[in-house]
Amino acid sequence: MATADYVSMKVFSLNCWGIRYLSKLCSQRYQMIGEMLCKEEHDIVLLQEVWSEKDYLYLKKKLSTSHSHSHYFKSGVIGSGLAIFSKHRIHDTFLYRYSLNGYPYMAHHGDWFGGKAVGMAVLNLGGLTANIYVTHLHAEYCREKDTYLAHRVVQAWELQQFIRHTSAGADVVILGGDLNMHPQDLGSRLLRSYTGLRDAYLETAKFDGCENGITLIADNPFISKKELVPFEKGIRIDYILFKGTSKTDVDCDFMSTTKGSVPDQPFPYSDHEALTAQLQLKASVPAQAGSDQQSKPPAGKLAELVDIVTEARTEVKVGLHCAERMRYTAARTGAMGLALLFLELAIAAVPCFALGAEQPFPRTSFYLLAALCFAILLSTSLLYIFYTMELKSLQGAEDQMRLAVGGLQEKLRGFPLARPHDAPRGPPEGDKPNALDPEE
Repeated sequence: MATADYVSMKVFSLNCWGIRYLSKLCSQRYQMIGEMLCKEEHDIVLLQEVWSEKDYLYLKKKLSTSHSHSHYFKSGVIGSGLAIFSKHRIHDTFLYRYSLNGYPYMAHHGDWFGGKAVGMAVLNLGGLTANIYVTHLHAEYCREKDTYLAHRVVQAWELQQFIRHTSAGADVVILGGDLNMHPQDLGSRLLRSYTGLRDAYLETAKFDGCENGITLIADNPFISKKELVPFEKGIRIDYILFKGTSKTDVDCDFMSTTKGSVPDQPFPYSDHEALTAQLQLKASVPAQAGSDQQSKPPAGKLAELVDIVTEARTEVKVGLHCAERMRYTAARTGAMGLALLFLELAIAAVPCFALGAEQPFPRTSFYLLAALCFAILLSTSLLYIFYTMELKSLQGAEDQMRLAVGGLQEKLRGFPLARPHDAPRGPPEGDKPNALDPEE
């Protein structure tokens, strides 16, 4: 295989935890992050939770010499929090906002207001087209009772779809961000299996960082250890994923993470650890036409992917049942509020039909009860609309997964059934089709 010159690229990713007036030592930490990025020779910097555009503009000015190209992805009420800084020119950008992102009434979690999304930037690296993605998925909050599991699975599904459909012409694909998923979680397996993205931590030739690559460590002073139960040492939820194509080989030579507090500083850059991956890109001669069979995924991989997508469908269906139940509850509560309002109107009409009769309730109580009825009707109507939208998104994702399973099973039919080594290679007469038929 003929080869071209190597292209070395250093990728950095960090969840900055940049909630103004709420995150601890926010301005001081941004100063530290800016100074560190100026010193380090990162080709691409992928940041999450840069919630304030003022902080992005500060970093843009600070990094104007070292990283002259940047883009801030705007979304939602307070922004997506996603930003990219690059030494290389950014030729194009695009943002896809996830259809599901938590609940607006869970204001103390705040994910819904953030407009979680995936941002894409197209770069040219030594003649190679690179699609760079940065994202931040919905947080878990409670491992034992994960209210947002269906939402996060749908986000992972939409993320892999977005990457697959936008990276067709790319030579290199890189994804960095806070996925809020453990390596073996359903959404993580779905993303990596469907896209073919490789985990830099698992692929690196050399690693320097926290044990097991964890990025949310118990020793971080900004983290409450209660959040990590039952994982005493910490969890790994931040990733740098990558893949090449038939024209490009990509390897991870070195990867590192920060280890808590910054040297000569009393606190770390964030409540998450930063990741750095040193990638080597090498253009190769396209494979010969006769090697198409080798490029096809093996039957075992397809069967595994069928199982993963089926498992994802199951979780989405669970989310569908929950959304239907909540919509029904909202409708029933709204009906009760409407009945109460009609009853109050009937009571108010008594003096009109019974001459000389006085209003049986004090006016203050009457107005307060009317305000309560209107509040119930308004809130339940908004919730009913929200749950209807959630149902539509979940149903759409479930339909897409059903079609995907059918397509994967169709591909499985193209693989010959396992036969003994001494059996004839040709198919026997009357051979029956594979039992893995797509679901109707």
